[in-house]
Amino acid sequence: MAVAVTCVASRSLFTRIRAYPSFSFLSKSKLYPLHIKASSSVSQTMEGSEIKEEQGTGKKIFVAGATGNTGKRIVEQLLSKGFAVKAGVRDVEKAKSSLSGDNPLLEIVKADVTEGSTKLAEIISNDTDAVICATGFRPSFDLFAPWKVDNFGTVNLVEACRKQNVKRFILISSILVNGAAMGQLLNPAYIFLNIFGLTLVAKLQAENHIRKSGINYTIIRPGGLKNDPPKGNIVMEREDTLYEGSISRDQVAGVAVEALLQPESHYKVVEIVARAEAPKRSLQELFSSIQQR
Repeated sequence: MAVAVTCVASRSLFTRIRAYPSFSFLSKSKLYPLHIKASSSVSQTMEGSEIKEEQGTGKKIFVAGATGNTGKRIVEQLLSKGFAVKAGVRDVEKAKSSLSGDNPLLEIVKADVTEGSTKLAEIISNDTDAVICATGFRPSFDLFAPWKVDNFGTVNLVEACRKQNVKRFILISSILVNGAAMGQLLNPAYIFLNIFGLTLVAKLQAENHIRKSGINYTIIRPGGLKNDPPKGNIVMEREDTLYEGSISRDQVAGVAVEALLQPESHYKVVEIVARAEAPKRSLQELFSSIQQR
């Protein structure tokens, strides 16, 4: 999982943390026993509660954080399935070099989730069917960076969706966001990720806002994010269940994209990791196995 420093810390600590682009949640230990496909001519539209294929509507999927390590993979997988994508980025020129800029299904737009819901609503506009939020704050010494992006930024996106009557919202969050209620206060991963700006607390508050908004949501909480190709099959559990494990960003992107197509994913919070010993199951089966809260 990408980790950013947001408090005044020593230069050596900041350098050391940035040297690790991903973070695997530690395995269970006695040290903390508290227990705590569509063609390129097909666009996607929302009909009822499902995203369906429909010719000529021009409807798009808006991806916030589209140039991030996970967001970029989401964009790629959406395009490969024939979705029209509006990629929200902070630097359009930089995005053109990292995304499939020549793909006719891709529109790259400047979007900063910290700038408020009104401006975001204008960018999302009325040609968007669903929003996928894959944002994450960048390394800085700003104590409030996690709240600006992972909390207020997500809330801004949700409110922008409400202004434009976008009915589907998918959030990439994290396992252990509710670690305190799970009895995981002494879990090293929970401690580590909250030391720098209370990142997990910010994410949890954003999740709560989504749930109260009335929008049709799927909240995906992955374990430690890996840039490597997938190793093992996806394990999906209900909220506040997993407190260890990791998963490839490619698999996380696949779950996010599939959530658009599976009614079984609606109004659910799911937690995902990958395990070599896990049986291979379809995402439809995995989503169906999770009960709504």
